[in-house]
Amino acid sequence: MNHLLHIIIEVMKGVPSTLVIAIVAMIVGLLVGTLFAIIRLNHIPVLSQLIVVYNSFFRSTPLIVQLLMFYYGIPAFILLLNDTFSLGFDPDVFSPLTIALIAFSLHAIAYLSESMRGGLQSVETTQIEAAESIGLSKWNTYRRIVLPQALGYALPNIENQFIMLLKGTSLAFVIQVTEIMARSTTIANESYQFIPVYTVAAVLYWLLAIVLEMIFHKTEAHTSRYLDSSQAR
Repeated sequence: MNHLLHIIIEVMKGVPSTLVIAIVAMIVGLLVGTLFAIIRLNHIPVLSQLIVVYNSFFRSTPLIVQLLMFYYGIPAFILLLNDTFSLGFDPDVFSPLTIALIAFSLHAIAYLSESMRGGLQSVETTQIEAAESIGLSKWNTYRRIVLPQALGYALPNIENQFIMLLKGTSLAFVIQVTEIMARSTTIANESYQFIPVYTVAAVLYWLLAIVLEMIFHKTEAHTSRYLDSSQAR
């Protein structure tokens, strides 16, 4: 029992890094993804096409490849800048955690952009027309009417993406980020207790996902009442 408790405590030391990666990527992905969705729906020339290519790349290539691409690519790019412009930047200025945050955020943007685009398309155009008829600016129309409803419609997809991000953080160990999977692998290799260690890791991911689901379900219940009242007006 004491040995199992030791394993649980040691594996849990990776929880903060796991949560930081998932939460930061989710916030950045939601903010930038919403902006990308608005740009696409308004068919802004050049930007819309670039976003389509961006989303296609990050949605169609494995996350582990993206992590390794940034892990080795960013230092190589800095070295190239140093050689080209005689600069003195440190190629190792970005820590593995920072690189993971960049890669996961860019990955999340592509998926959440599509989720928010679907949510925005679900908002009835008559509400936008009504807002414009009473003199609301486009910014206020989006801020007060469109975005709250779009977020509500997209919430189930956002929940799925958050859980996928949480599970995806297990790949960050390949670039030396000390999260749950990295802690588990180190402990398992040192103790040869592979089954207990990875069982603890699996249960931790499961519990974190359950907590997220509970939070999102409560949020969905609140937003569904908001959406019902908006449609009743």
